[in-house]
Formats: sequence, C-alpha cells, structure tokens
Amino acid sequence: MTISRPMLLSLCACAVFASGLAGAVTPPLAPDIPKKFVVPQADADYVRREEMIPMRDGVKLYTVILMPKGAQHLPIILTRTPYNAAKRAERSVSPHITGALPIGDEVFAGSGEYIRVFQDVRGKHKSEGDYVMTRPLRGPLNDSKVDHSTDAYDTIDWLVKHVKESNGKVGMIGSSYEGFTVLMALVNPHPALKVAVPMSPMVDGWKGDDWFHNGAFRQTNFDYIYGQTAAKDDSMAVPRGAFDDYANFLKYGSAGDYARHFGFEQLGFWNKIAEHPAYDAYWQQQALDPVIAAQPLAVPRMIVASLWDQEDMYGAIATYEATEPKDGANDRNFLVLGPWRHSGVNYDGSMLGALKFNGDTALQFRRDVMKPFLDTYLKDGAAKADTPPVFVYETGTNRWLRETHWPLACARGCAATSKPLYLHAGGRVDFSVPAAGGAFDEYVSDPAKPVPYQPRPVHFEDSDAWRRWLVVDQRFVDGRPDVLTYTSDVLTAPLKIAGAPVVNLFASTSGSDSDWVVKLIDVYPDEVPAQADLGGYQLGVAMDIFRGRYRDSLEHPAPIPADTVQKYRFELPNANHVFLPGHRIMVQVQSSWFPLYDRNPQTFVDNIFFAKPGDYRKATQRVHVAGEQASFIDLPVVRTE
Repeated sequence: MTISRPMLLSLCACAVFASGLAGAVTPPLAPDIPKKFVVPQADADYVRREEMIPMRDGVKLYTVILMPKGAQHLPIILTRTPYNAAKRAERSVSPHITGALPIGDEVFAGSGEYIRVFQDVRGKHKSEGDYVMTRPLRGPLNDSKVDHSTDAYDTIDWLVKHVKESNGKVGMIGSSYEGFTVLMALVNPHPALKVAVPMSPMVDGWKGDDWFHNGAFRQTNFDYIYGQTAAKDDSMAVPRGAFDDYANFLKYGSAGDYARHFGFEQLGFWNKIAEHPAYDAYWQQQALDPVIAAQPLAVPRMIVASLWDQEDMYGAIATYEATEPKDGANDRNFLVLGPWRHSGVNYDGSMLGALKFNGDTALQFRRDVMKPFLDTYLKDGAAKADTPPVFVYETGTNRWLRETHWPLACARGCAATSKPLYLHAGGRVDFSVPAAGGAFDEYVSDPAKPVPYQPRPVHFEDSDAWRRWLVVDQRFVDGRPDVLTYTSDVLTAPLKIAGAPVVNLFASTSGSDSDWVVKLIDVYPDEVPAQADLGGYQLGVAMDIFRGRYRDSLEHPAPIPADTVQKYRFELPNANHVFLPGHRIMVQVQSSWFPLYDRNPQTFVDNIFFAKPGDYRKATQRVHVAGEQASFIDLPVVRTE
C-alpha cells in the first residue's frame, strides 16, 4: 500500500504526540476542578475547622471554628448568624487569623487567647432545616421542639464536649440579628455560657426596631426581606428598575402594591407583616425585653447600643432597662452607648458623616472595655476588670463617661428627670410656659409630595448613605411648607440631656388618620472655624415617627376625629448630648418621612398596607402651641459637670 505524503505527516504527528504523553500521569480529559481543594496551611497561624453540629431534632447546623495553632485550654467566643458563617469567618483570604476574622475581632483574635466560632442559623446558607425570620421561642407562636434558645444550648453543649482545645467556657457576641441570637441564648442558658455581649439587638420589631416604628412600616425592609427569604443564600435582590427609591415607591402606591408588584406574596415573612399591622399578639409575644427580664440574671451581659442606630435603636436600651431591677449589686447587667450607626461598634468609630469624634471610639470600647470584660469571665485566672455599669459617650463634648445607671437623670436624682421644652407661636421654642389661648401653627400634608428622610435621590442600596442618614444636615427640609420649624435663642450655657426625650404633641388633622414626625435638633453656630462644613449644621439628636391611629391603643387602632385636638405622647430615641453655648435647639414637626416609612393615606383604612389610590388625600395639620394644649418635649435634663 502506498502511503501518501499527508498520511505520512499525520502518522508522524501522532507518534510525536504519543511520545509526549508517554510520561504523563494526568489524562487529557481528567476534570480540572477537584472534588475538594485543600489549601496548604503550612504558613497559617491558625487552624480552620468546619463542622455540622447536630441539634436535638436531628437538624445539623454548619459551624466554622478558628483557633490559633497549638491552642490549649482557650475559651470560645460564639456568634450565631444568618449572614453566612463561612464569610463571617473569612474577611480576607489570609494565613493570619487577624486577617481572616472580622475587624471587630482584632482585640482578641491577634492575642491567640480565644477560639472563635461562627454558625449559620438553621435554614440559612449551609445549615439544614427551615428558616423562620427571628424564629419565636417555643410557645404560642412556635409549636416545634426548637428555637434559637435550644439551638444555642445544643451548639454550646457540642462545642465544650468536642473542641478539646477549649477550657469549657463560652461567651457569645453579635450585632443586629446576631445580637438577637445572643439574647435568645440567655433564655434557659447552657451552664458553659459565662458571658454575653448583645450589640444593637433586634428586640421588638413593632415598637422601634427593624420592621416598624410606633406603627409606621419601614420600607427599607423590603430589600432585607427579599435578600433573607427569597433564597437560602443572599443572592436575591429586588429588581427595582429605578435609581431613586423616592420616585420608585411613589410609582407603585401603597407598600402592599409595591410588594405585590415584586412578588413578595411568595415570601412568608412579608405575609406575616402585612397580616399584623398593629401591635397584636403576634408582635407582643415576640418582644424579647420582657422575656429576658423574666429570666434569672444568671449570665453577666454587656448590652451595647448606638446613639445613631438607624435600624435597631429601641431594643438594647429597652432590654437593659427591663433587666436592671434584678441587678441589685449593679455588677451583672452592663450598658454601653456609643456614638455609632447600627453595628458601628465593630468598625471604625472615629467619625460618622460630618461628625468627628475623639479618636476611634469603637476601638477604644472594644480594646479597653469589652476585651477585659470578656477576659474576666472566660479566661482562667483572669483579673476582675474595672468595668463601669454604664459606659456612655457624651456627644457635643466628645468624651466617654463612666456612670452607675441609665438614664443619668434618674441616677442623679429622679425628682427632676424632665424639663418641658415648649413650642411657641412664631417658630420659637424655649422652657417658658406659653400663654393661654388657642394659638396653633398649620401646614398641608400631601401624600403625593411626602417629605424625604434624606436628600434625593434616595437609593436604599447606597449603604454609606443609609449608615449616616440620622446625622444628615436637616437643612434640606427646613423651609418646606409642610415642615414646621421651631428654634431657640442662642444658648449662653451648656444644656445636657441624658435619656429619652418624650414628645407631648397636641395636634389636629382634617383627615381621619395621620403620622407625626418630631425631630430634636442641635443647630451649630453659623461659623465653626475648626470644621467649616459644620457652620449652621442642623444635627438630629433624637428623631422618630408615630402613627396617629395608635394614640390610645397600640393594639387597637382607631380613626382620628377630624379637626379635633388629640394628644400624641411618644418617646424619641435615647440621647446623651450637650447643646453647647453658641448653639441653638430646634424642633421640626412633619407628617411623612419617605420612603423610609410608608405613607399614611390620611384617611382611616383597616390596613394601610392595602390602601387604595383614592384613600390618599391632602390634610390640614395643626400643631397647638398655647395654654393647656401647648405642645412640648420633656427633655431629660441633667446638670453638666
């Protein structure tokens, strides 16, 4: 047979290729992605373990354990999270434990003195089981055998028995939802749980934490609910189709219409919220502050709150105050108030928006207060830390204070815990009692043109804007015809408040429902040489909203009688602030705060979530400022030192 030249060349090529493969051990079509890649650990200064820890019902929870190499007899710090334990334990890919762990862990991670544990709560990420948002305790709302209390107990029990490098002592820390899981672990706690640090915990979702504030729904939660419950991981996001959420929410109408457009009826937690707009048994039975107060004060705890917490500003202080009566020796229930945004305790705390503090206040707390506190209860033979019962930052003067109780007004003599700051006709505010008469100020509230909560465009996905909105200069709404502004004379002496200002608003509406937003503001001098951008700044010190239908009962809403003066009494968030000489005090009153809060149609309907377009109507709002109907804010004034 004659071999053609092309065939000869092909045969030669195959021979050459075969000879090239003669020494190969990896077949050409062997998969290039291994079943499991093992990262070499020779340079690492820590060991990372992943475990599936069984719960009492057989469900296994994914858990990441990081410990220094050569660890022996070390305490454990545990965080239970819905936010992906694998990522919480890997801030960066690093052979060093300080690089792997979150920035807030640096005070004990780098010392080699602790074992750090993160766990996915049941139903999230790599954990088994069903996910229920802030799963209630076993009882009327939970007929199963498990909750976050039992899961924490079972996890701690497994850790002290199977992590041989530990000393058998466990502490828990965590912020926001993670703070909620810390509090849940204090219900029937495991004996090995020696100390707890809940930070900005979710405690009462209706009164003043994530979901509602005094009955007004917080629409930022749509993104959170979607991301947390549309999938087991956090891969889902609302396909909003517009950058400015102010325009976006106006476009779709009510919160219920927005939810319907984006498919939220498929999400169980949204349906639960929509079915329970009032403070009924569903919310009452989930509120954690009375639950924690009913427990024995077995585990020392340091409850951490942020003075400008834009998400969970209610729960930490409510839990502290509910529990404090049991702390007779004032040595087991501690409170920290820092000048931070939500969860800001775990990040850089040197500034917030335009505000600059006296150094990195968050690091100061973590290093000088939290770390010694944890050491006291977790490290064998540790000296007792000199932990103040209350460690609170004083804004205005920018300094930390060590106190014995909170609020300070009560600690220094409860006979004078409040001082009424009255609104006067003509836009003035001071401590003098207004003259008798029927004076009032009025404005027209138009649901079609709601007052924004921060300058437009409003974009909920802008995390930086969201973190700092509570300290945004309020001049962006001062002067709007639907915002009443009252201003004091220039102060000649410092005025300190320490506690929760209480609004006493006497007002009427031409509608049959209304929201009332009240802001207590520190107005800076026109010129601030040390920081020019603070010249004339209007800093929100304490601000909140109240839905008028709940003025007589949080559980049973009722229409507001038209053009009839009603009293609205509600607390603003806690503050520890000094209004300095040269500054002025301002109060603003308005009837919308959009799109953070859903619009009140100003016509009473059974469920505002499902208000129809025709229900949204303009209303004339009158704030009364004279005689027995003079509106005022009770300020928790204390003597400055």
